[in-house]
Amino acid sequence: MNDFVTGWGFIGASTIAREHMLAAVRAQPGHEVVAVASGDAARAAAFAAEQGVRAAYGSVDALLADPAVRVVYISSTNEQHMRQALAAIAAGKHVLCEKPLATAIEDARRMVGAARRAGVLFATNHHLRNAATHRRMREVVQGGAIGRPLFARIFHAIYLREQVQGWRIDRPDAGGGVILDIATHDVDALRFVLGTEPVEATGMRQLGPLSRNGAEDGLMAVLRMDDGVLAQIHAAYTVRYAPTGMEVHGEDGSVCASDSMTTRAAGQVLLRNARGEQALDVAHEPLYVAGVRRFCEALAGRCGPAADGADGIRSLEAALAVAQACRSARVVTIDPPAPS
Repeated sequence: MNDFVTGWGFIGASTIAREHMLAAVRAQPGHEVVAVASGDAARAAAFAAEQGVRAAYGSVDALLADPAVRVVYISSTNEQHMRQALAAIAAGKHVLCEKPLATAIEDARRMVGAARRAGVLFATNHHLRNAATHRRMREVVQGGAIGRPLFARIFHAIYLREQVQGWRIDRPDAGGGVILDIATHDVDALRFVLGTEPVEATGMRQLGPLSRNGAEDGLMAVLRMDDGVLAQIHAAYTVRYAPTGMEVHGEDGSVCASDSMTTRAAGQVLLRNARGEQALDVAHEPLYVAGVRRFCEALAGRCGPAADGADGIRSLEAALAVAQACRSARVVTIDPPAPS
C-alpha cells in the first residue's frame, strides 16, 4: 500500500457504513477504506465486493492484524463497542466509534481512558453537531443574538425504516431502543448548540407499535442544563409524517432549525426577534463528510475531532439518566463533568 494513504478498517458491515461512511472517508485526500469485518464472514465479503473494499474479514482480530489498517471505524451493535474499541486501541489503531459509545457509562470511560493512555485518537461519531443548521444555531445562541437562553426543544420523531429496525426495536440487551439510538444524539446536539451541560433528567417512554421485548419506540424527556435552560426532547421510531427540528428560545429572541434532525445535508434556520423573522444563510455540507474531515484533521494534529471521547461520555451519561428517570418516574441528577 502507498505510504501516503491512511487505511481505514470498518468493524461492522452496517447500513450507516454503506450509505454514509464509505463516501465520507473516500472524500478525504489520502484516506481509503481498505478492510471490513463482520461476525458474519459472508456479510463482510458481500460488503467488500459491492463497495470495492480490498479485504473482508470474519473477525475483528483478523482486521486488526492487517498492517494496512491504521484507523478503525466501529458501527456494530452497541453492546459490542467497548470490546471492539479496546481491542483496536490495544493494537495501536485510532478509533472513530458510533454513538452510544457503550451501554454503560463505566464502559465508555474505560474506552476513552485506554485511548488516552495508548496515545491514539479516539472520537465519537455524533453526526448532528456537523449539520450546518446546528453550527449556525450555535453561532447565534453563543454569540448572544437571542439574549439569555431560557428553553430549548428538539423534535426528532421519525418512522424507523424497515431496513434498519432489527436489533433497534427488539434487543434492549444490545442497546436497542429509541433512548440510546436517537436521544443520545439529541442530548449531544443540545450540548453542542447551547454550550452547556445537562444536570437533571426526567422522562416518560412509550412501548408502541414497533416495540419488542421492552425496547422503547417513543420518548418524551426534559433536561435541565447547568445554566437553568429547560430542554425538551421528543424522540420516536413510530411517527411517519412529522417534521424534525430544534428550537432555542431566549429573552431577546428565538432561533429555530427545521428539517435538521437527519442524516442529510438539509434544513433551514430562522431567527425571530423584535425586528421580525429572518432566514439565516446556511452553507450545507454532507454531515459525515464534515465529521470525518475533522477526524482526519485531528489525526494530523490541526484540531480536535468534532466530538471527542469526553463528548461521547457526557451524551451517553445524560441518555442513561433519561432511561433511569423513565424507569423510576423520578428526576435523576447527572453528575458534572469529571476533570480532564
